[in-house]
Amino acid sequence: MSRTIRVGSRESKLAVIQSEMVIDAIRAYDPSIEIELVTMKTTGDKILDRTLDKVGGKGLFVRELDRALLAGEVDLTVHSMKDLPAQLNENLPLVAVSSRETPYDVLVLPEGCTQWDQTKPVGCASARRAVQIKALYPHIEVKPVRGNIQTRLRKLDSGEYGALILAQAGLHRLGLDARIHHIFTPEEILPSACQGVLAVQARKGFDINVLTKFHDADAWDCAMAERAFIRALDGGCSSPVAAFAQLVDTATVKLTGLYVTEDRMYSSIETITCPRADSEACAAALALRMKREGS
Repeated sequence: MSRTIRVGSRESKLAVIQSEMVIDAIRAYDPSIEIELVTMKTTGDKILDRTLDKVGGKGLFVRELDRALLAGEVDLTVHSMKDLPAQLNENLPLVAVSSRETPYDVLVLPEGCTQWDQTKPVGCASARRAVQIKALYPHIEVKPVRGNIQTRLRKLDSGEYGALILAQAGLHRLGLDARIHHIFTPEEILPSACQGVLAVQARKGFDINVLTKFHDADAWDCAMAERAFIRALDGGCSSPVAAFAQLVDTATVKLTGLYVTEDRMYSSIETITCPRADSEACAAALALRMKREGS
């Protein structure tokens, strides 16, 4: 008798594409496994008239998926790893991550435009992006924008915004690379922790062997270091903190962290290089030191 695995996903087009990447990897591991995709709308998808920091933070994108996983309604859930809260339910561990898609932020202009109209606001969904784009362009207005990528693009193309800042990875997975006007370097805008990485959660005891062809150990170590930095600062969607880790070689990690005080009056950015085996501890220590120096 064939085994069935139910994969839980948000119902947006991007979320489904990302979940299908996990499904394809499971089928490559064992074609006999039956796989069912179960989609649902999360609280974060329903509340679009307020920014996330006003309605409960990143956890709103996982609450319904966590409930379904705990209830046994699904066996795995797939997330953009940057959307996961810093603290996870210990009964729903992360069991695999994807290789990292390009992690950078990009500037997107209205359809057909080649010049950025800086008299209109820039649509920006995160405090991290808002702080950094204002540092680059102090004269521009930053206005919150919510919704999936297609919803945001419709708002942009209708004339509500002069530009959007989005994650390059999401646009690429949707086949929308042509919409990209400018790719920000990490020196311009430091990416969100885990941006470009997909994460899979399961209940404790799940047989993770089926994810062998999906999991990327290099992306895991970099993502865990980034999460350690954010977690040490208690950073959520309302915090303009950021972390970006890269492998220098097989045994060494380079991590850049951004710390901004709650009142936005002080910010600092630092880069460390440390042994890969100690990268989480080093990232957390860097975060705490930067916080002390800013207090």
